[in-house]
Amino acid sequence: MEEQYHNTEDHGLTPGRRGFLQGAAMFAAGAAVGGCAGVGGAAPSATVPANASNEPVPHRPLGKTGVQVSAIGVGGYTLGDSPSLDEAKQIVREAMDAGVNFFDNAWEYHDGKSEEWLGEALAGRRDKAFVMTKVCTHGRDKKVAMSQLEDSLRRLKTDHLDLWQIHECVYWDDPERHFAKGGVVEALDEAKKQGKVRFVGFTGHKDPQIHLKMLSFGYAFDTVQMPLNCFDATYRSFERQVAPEVNRRGMAVLGMKSLLGGGYAIVDAPVSAQDALRYAMSLPVATTISGIDSLAVLHQNLGVARGFRPLNEEQMQALRVRCAQAAGDGHLELFKSTKKFDGNIGREQHGYPPPAKLPL
Repeated sequence: MEEQYHNTEDHGLTPGRRGFLQGAAMFAAGAAVGGCAGVGGAAPSATVPANASNEPVPHRPLGKTGVQVSAIGVGGYTLGDSPSLDEAKQIVREAMDAGVNFFDNAWEYHDGKSEEWLGEALAGRRDKAFVMTKVCTHGRDKKVAMSQLEDSLRRLKTDHLDLWQIHECVYWDDPERHFAKGGVVEALDEAKKQGKVRFVGFTGHKDPQIHLKMLSFGYAFDTVQMPLNCFDATYRSFERQVAPEVNRRGMAVLGMKSLLGGGYAIVDAPVSAQDALRYAMSLPVATTISGIDSLAVLHQNLGVARGFRPLNEEQMQALRVRCAQAAGDGHLELFKSTKKFDGNIGREQHGYPPPAKLPL
């Protein structure tokens, strides 16, 4: 079942995640906010407005673009994991009705199905959505990138993208490949010149130093996507090493993997799914992209996101401390510590065998 984990910038699900999150929601229903006791002392508490369930999901600035995006976004990979196209459409409709406008995707998710389903779901409402997808050259040239852009536009049934990001910068030579003459960065510029893309960025989940290397070229990215969760602060921390630099440059931080890239790890972790999401959304990010593969998971996440109020620093630190011991060796963030989350096309372009032949 390892194949389930690949190409999951947006919290890809294991087959058991849906059932786990539904169970976690029922458990949490009888507890106070942050009330799941765990390692490292008392659980934090947060003040939730009495009418939070009726409030829309708040919006935040997307860096210095002048655009406002919802504090939570719908992950594209997991939208393609929905039981049916009809349920995927309903997820998008209900999310938008609650105030969500940010929709993630990537050219390679489910071999294009995720983009196709999002395109179907946004029919008649495209102008109300902020649509992001990712270009998946994995080191190949501008020509490949521009061809993928046309594929994405066709699948998404739109004439432009709000945000186009370089997908999965996870190998040490990726920055040089992307910025090489005739590389994908030139495609970003060309796409903007043609009016097919409004904003551009890059993503990755492996090591903060790779992100910093991408930033060292001085390119004017609008967004940078990275894993941010209450375990990250202890191990190869994007929160500590990358997010401050991105914000300093006026770029928007996009958070992902708030539930450790699938939610399955939360089962063994000293924090509830709800508190993990609250922590990620309380960081200085424009949006937290959340894996949602069913209406039940959407409803749980909207329960956190509606009328969201960030945790204070004392509450945030309490969660970091509670998670520090479990986070120390990276076994809960396999997207950092193994190749389990590295996409097949990226592996191929860098000379790595497919996952079935590659041990953790």
